[in-house]
Amino acid sequence: MMLTRELTINNKSGLHARPASLWVQTSSRFRSNIKIKHGNSVVDGKSILGILSLGLSTGSVFELLVEGEDETEAVVALEKLMIDLESQDR
Repeated sequence: MMLTRELTINNKSGLHARPASLWVQTSSRFRSNIKIKHGNSVVDGKSILGILSLGLSTGSVFELLVEGEDETEAVVALEKLMIDLESQDR
C-alpha cells in the first residue's frame, strides 16, 4: 500500500538548502521508498538534488508518496518536520 499526503510549504525559505538537507536526513532514516511530486515532476525524497530541482518555495503544494514497511512512521516524521520548519520561522 502507498500512503500519500498533500503538504504545503509554510516556512519562509521554502524547501531549499537547510530545510531540504533536514528533509533528506529525516527521510533517509526510513527504509520506505519516498517520493515528492510537484506538478509533473516526481523526485526521490532522499535526494537533495532532486528536492532542490523542484524549486519549492513558500506556498508551494506538493504530494508526498511513501511506500514500504515503515511508511506510516515516515509520513508522520516528515509531516512533523514540515511543522517544525514552520515554527522555526516565528
